[in-house]
Amino acid sequence: MRIAFFGSSLVSAYWNGAATYYRGLLQALARRGHAITFYEPDAFGRQQHRDIDDPDWARVVVYAPDEGAVRAALREAGEAADVLIKASGVGVFDALLEQTVAAAGRRDLLTAFWDVDAPATLSRLAVHPDDPFLRLIPRYDVIFTYGGGPRAVHGYLQRGARSCVPVHNGLDVATHHPVPPDPRYAADLLFVGHRLPDRRERIAEFFLKAAAALPDRRFLIGGNGWEEEALPANVRPLGHVFTHQHNLLNCSARAVLNVNRDGMADFGWSPPTRLFEVAGAGGCLITDAWDGIEAFLAPGTEVLVAKDGAEVAAIVGTLLPERARAIGEAARRRALAEHTYEQRAALADATLAALAVDRAA
Repeated sequence: MRIAFFGSSLVSAYWNGAATYYRGLLQALARRGHAITFYEPDAFGRQQHRDIDDPDWARVVVYAPDEGAVRAALREAGEAADVLIKASGVGVFDALLEQTVAAAGRRDLLTAFWDVDAPATLSRLAVHPDDPFLRLIPRYDVIFTYGGGPRAVHGYLQRGARSCVPVHNGLDVATHHPVPPDPRYAADLLFVGHRLPDRRERIAEFFLKAAAALPDRRFLIGGNGWEEEALPANVRPLGHVFTHQHNLLNCSARAVLNVNRDGMADFGWSPPTRLFEVAGAGGCLITDAWDGIEAFLAPGTEVLVAKDGAEVAAIVGTLLPERARAIGEAARRRALAEHTYEQRAALADATLAALAVDRAA
């Protein structure tokens, strides 16, 4: 199939947490024989902070952030594609994109909304029952989500979706893998994530509180904004961390912390990209507790789970290198066996193929 995908950015991970997901999934779909065109706006400084060139497995179309350019890109995509997809959070003319894709009228054209933050979308709709997106949901052939699990599926079906299929984050085996550790980044605990209002409080609880409780241990924090925070003396800020640095950091720290945002934690079944990046590198992951974690990694043997900062501190304070290595190796085996983007793409491929058959009938 010819798949046209409107998303935030494929070529830049700059302030773009979905980049890893898009790359892993769409490359795997391309390997399954699909022709991918990715449409992204020239916005938020992402083109100036590219971290990959245009890939050979997708055509990338960068359009100006104005209405005329958006409409021109939509016309081109609608005329050429077999599947027209709009992802959440493009950041430029989202409402126009959602309305136009939902209204695409060719009988041989499938339409999909791909929600890369279903907890946020569904929470927004619950608060704003007059949201224009509500009336568009039933018009898409399928809603894909990369998180949210049963609660997200129920939320979309309850609002009239014809079908809702979670396609979770996964492991891109070519990108995330073990590398030799670097002593410059040796630490007892690493966390990577920007300082943003919707997650700052949880990071303060799970990471900064644990660091304060263990003044003799070393902590690293990556991401923009942390230099503005009053950090404990044993916390070293790294600033922006580029995707090519992830393996090195994940393999150099004894353990890596994952902290889900409030919405993802509340909805559960929302493994972030970090979960599989760390597992793919064979790193030892500590995560905040959320429903559904056991569907992805086994607590105690493939991942360590903490309900608050005190539990993170207790884990870090007693975690021996041998156990950390064993947990990381077990997580990598599980991720390779069950959670690669090849497997995620197979699910998306089967879903689209079934819809195409139904449409042709």
